Amino acid sequence: MPEPPDLTEVGSRIEELLQELLTAADPAVSHRAEELVRLLMELYGGALERVVGMASEHGETGRALLERLTSDELLSSLLVLHGLHPVPTEERVQIVLDRLGPELGLGGGLELLGVDDSGIAQIRLGPGCDGSPLSAAARLALEGGIDEAAPEVGGVEVEGPPAQPPPSVFIPAGSLRHRPGGGAARRRGDGTRPAAVGP
Repeated sequence: MPEPPDLTEVGSRIEELLQELLTAADPAVSHRAEELVRLLMELYGGALERVVGMASEHGETGRALLERLTSDELLSSLLVLHGLHPVPTEERVQIVLDRLGPELGLGGGLELLGVDDSGIAQIRLGPGCDGSPLSAAARLALEGGIDEAAPEVGGVEVEGPPAQPPPSVFIPAGSLRHRPGGGAARRRGDGTRPAAVGP
């Protein structure tokens, strides 16, 4: 049997051919090429939608199938492309953060604050982190993990851990009482207070 094609390479070659056709001298050829790609996307996007719909109708078996589909990098990216991914973007990003926090040695963890309208994931270091910025290697791992799980996210912004409140100082209530004579009365060796001096 022939070796199955590398689908990543197939996708790259499609992009190359489309770009060549779009830059062709004949505008009619460019227009037809765009239409062809759009129709093909509608075709396999519609097929994917049917697959997701059928899986959703079959309880635990269907959920297990959806988990397998979404764990495949290529299928997951196609589901995102067509707006069919069953797991919301924020949830997929948080799963990545929960996994990478311990792997990157970030004891305080990573918290997703949200994904803004421009598609940027806002992330905050957890309160247990020392406040130093992420290393270049850690940032690359973070961006790579998010891009794989949620390719629709356009970028990552990381802020430091939340400011910690100053430690409270405990002062015993007894020390706040006013004592005559500017302080606590001294006691004799037998435990009794000396007699007051003066009228």
